[in-house]
Amino acid sequence: MLAGHGFIVACPEIYHELEPAGTVLSYDEEGTTRGNAHKITKEVHAYDSDARAVLDYLQSRDDCTGRLGVMGICVGGHLAFRAALQPEIKGTACFYATDLHGLTIPNKPGQHSMERLSDISGELLMIWGKQDNHIPLPGRRQVYDKLTEANLLFTWHEFNAQHAFMRDGDERYDAQTALLCYQLALNLFSRTL
Repeated sequence: MLAGHGFIVACPEIYHELEPAGTVLSYDEEGTTRGNAHKITKEVHAYDSDARAVLDYLQSRDDCTGRLGVMGICVGGHLAFRAALQPEIKGTACFYATDLHGLTIPNKPGQHSMERLSDISGELLMIWGKQDNHIPLPGRRQVYDKLTEANLLFTWHEFNAQHAFMRDGDERYDAQTALLCYQLALNLFSRTL
């Protein structure tokens, strides 16, 4: 979607150490179980080094302006949030970022994403589903309150939708809300990048 609007896009494989190159985990019980197991196995510093490698690659390209943004959905939303800790990130779109309110991704004290809010200098777009059982209201409130207390520049949207409401082909897919969310991301990146 972003590439069609003139942005340079790179999509890293987040479990490259744990799966053969090119593996696509199915969004069924087996794929979800494997993905969730990988998520709690891979340490946070490894996610950060993956992000750094992608950002360095993008910056090395002759057609890169140096203004970088990140976008992610589900665990990718959390990883986009983590990438926003890098100073060159100007805009970040996080769609139902799982585990921001918890400690599922292995890390040490001072490494949790919500403990490093002072490292974020760019603008955040945070999008949630109100009926998302993975990120209940108390978790969303916790994230909202911490972002507000940190005085970060962010926009917050909650839709009457479930987890995976942007996944085309999923029974929870909401095409109109997904389109609106993509437009919000394009607005963010058009302004910040």
